[in-house]
Amino acid sequence: MSLLDAAREVREAAYVPYSHFKVGAAVRGVSGAIYRGCNVENVAYPEGTCAEAGAIAAMVAAGETELIEVAVIADAPAPCPPCGGCRQKLAEFGRHDTPVLLATVEGATYATTIGELLPGRFDISHMSRAE
Repeated sequence: MSLLDAAREVREAAYVPYSHFKVGAAVRGVSGAIYRGCNVENVAYPEGTCAEAGAIAAMVAAGETELIEVAVIADAPAPCPPCGGCRQKLAEFGRHDTPVLLATVEGATYATTIGELLPGRFDISHMSRAE
């Protein structure tokens, strides 16, 4: 199964009773395993979880801490990029050149990288003076 197919499949499990905007995400760990996540809403909107965050949490729960590929799919007019918080989460576990494939359910795709999604990312080098 392709990473995009995994994201497409898990998208159907999204819990979105308020926005009705289903998003599916899949990440591939360095082991080659695929981890999936879907968005989960809460009536208190800030308490929801994005699909990308869910996929990363599944990866970490399985014992991996590095992702090598990302796919995100949504029913949108154009490929939908991750929110700012998810871009930072992806950057935490992926490299600058990690490929990211954004897609719509109709088949439009946009290929990018974590570095292109989050240029000038905040990383450990910014904390070099922290004690």
